Amino acid sequence: MSLEARVAGSQPARARREVLYVLACGSPLARGVGRLVELAQQDGWQVCVVTTPDGAKFIDRPALARQTGNPVRTHYKNPGDVDALPPADAMIVCPATVNTITKWAVGIADTLALGLLVEAQGLGVPLVAVPYTNVAMAAHPAFRAALGQLTDWGVTVLFGDHVVPLHPPGSGERHLHTFPWEAVVAALPGPSAATSAA
Repeated sequence: MSLEARVAGSQPARARREVLYVLACGSPLARGVGRLVELAQQDGWQVCVVTTPDGAKFIDRPALARQTGNPVRTHYKNPGDVDALPPADAMIVCPATVNTITKWAVGIADTLALGLLVEAQGLGVPLVAVPYTNVAMAAHPAFRAALGQLTDWGVTVLFGDHVVPLHPPGSGERHLHTFPWEAVVAALPGPSAATSAA
C-alpha cells in the first residue's frame, strides 16, 4: 500500500498520536539517533525509524525498535506484505548525507528512505532535512543546488555554520558530541500542525 493510501485510510488524528518518521543515512552521527527519537517522543510524537542501507550500519536496530515500539525499516517490503509502520504525519532526515540529498532533489527513489521522501513530498507531508557532512563534500555544486531546490519546494533545510559548522574530511567523529539535537527537534512542526498539513 502506498503512503497516499495509508494517509487517506488512517484514523482521525484525535484517535492516535501523530507519527514522525526519522530517516537516518550512512553517517557516524546516526549512532546518536536515539537521542532524536527521545526528544521527539517528549514533544508528543510517535516515532518510527527508517534507515538507508548504509545508515543501518551505524544504528542499534534492536534498541531503536524497543525505544519506538516499531520495527526499524531499511528496505522496501515485498509485494503483498502488510505495512509494518503507521502512516507518517511528518518526516525528518537526520543525518542526511550528500548522497541522499542530491538523489532526493532529482526524484531518485532507489532506497526505501528516498522513496518515502519523494512520495511524501508529493503528498505535502512536512519534511525536515539536516545534512551532516564535511567541508569538501559540502562544496560540490550538485549538493548546494539540491539544498536550494529542496528549500524552494518547501522542505525545511537545517544547514550551515549556525546549525553545525562543517568539519574537515575524516574528522566527523570528533564533532558528534556537539550536534544540536534539540535544535533539530525544534525545527519540526508541532504534531497537530503536521496533521493539518498532511
